[in-house]
Amino acid sequence: MQILDGRKASQAIKNELKIEVAQLVVEGKKVPHLAAILVGNDGASETYVASKVKTCEEIGFKSTLIRYDNDVSEYKLLEKIEELNHDPDVDGILVQLPLPKHVGDENVINAIDPDKDVDGFHPVSVGRMVQGLPTYIPATPHGIMLLLEHYKIETKGKHAVVIGRSNIVGRPMSVLLSSNSNPGNCTVTICHSQTKNLKELCLQADIIVAAIGKPDYVTADMVKEGTVIVDVGITRVEDKSKKSGFRLKGDVDFENVSSKCSWITPVPGGVGPMTIAALMKNTFRSCMQKN
Repeated sequence: MQILDGRKASQAIKNELKIEVAQLVVEGKKVPHLAAILVGNDGASETYVASKVKTCEEIGFKSTLIRYDNDVSEYKLLEKIEELNHDPDVDGILVQLPLPKHVGDENVINAIDPDKDVDGFHPVSVGRMVQGLPTYIPATPHGIMLLLEHYKIETKGKHAVVIGRSNIVGRPMSVLLSSNSNPGNCTVTICHSQTKNLKELCLQADIIVAAIGKPDYVTADMVKEGTVIVDVGITRVEDKSKKSGFRLKGDVDFENVSSKCSWITPVPGGVGPMTIAALMKNTFRSCMQKN
């Protein structure tokens, strides 16, 4: 068993971007600028946004964090997005999800200019991805593909099982893995909570991407020897031995599954860092289209 180390792979990407940004500065050109909108004070969202802002600083991007209270109106959010759409200095816009219930996620996502949609959630971005056209790929699936590429994981002709059908991970992941690219060219089965023969399908898989949000959902009896496993799940579970009172668990029972795998992502330190690296690559690309 070998570890698909997202921290190492993402650092390699960040190092490359840092050099590219330094070159832009030398040439007197514009550096990438990411604007992030954070609503409320959800602990996980705070952590994610702080990581994104810190990474911008680390590689030389400009970043702007715009904060709103939980009771902000949808109208006010849309107004701010429109302002950012028209700001020539802003290359990428992200709105940290989830949003409060009174704000429509879809309305907010659709309001972002597709040319600045570095999270890759806009229907235009998704449509272009499905058609295999140049676009901004959703950050988590993009990060997973970059991770597979970094570790030279063979995907051509392999059977990949994706567990989870969300628009953020599962669906785009199935499109990317089946695309005529490298990594890619997999035969993909997409599974979900209503799949009846999940265990049998997983046992056929050469690659499993678990993105269902249930800790330890994928167990050792569902995995054949030599499988490559990408664990997207990250759930806080109670652990009184930890100072924080909790620990992070993935969708895969790492302890019992890892010995059967050829490669596996850890949680944390696998997919998470790659998501941020992919977001930075998208933002850099947006900036380069203007430079």
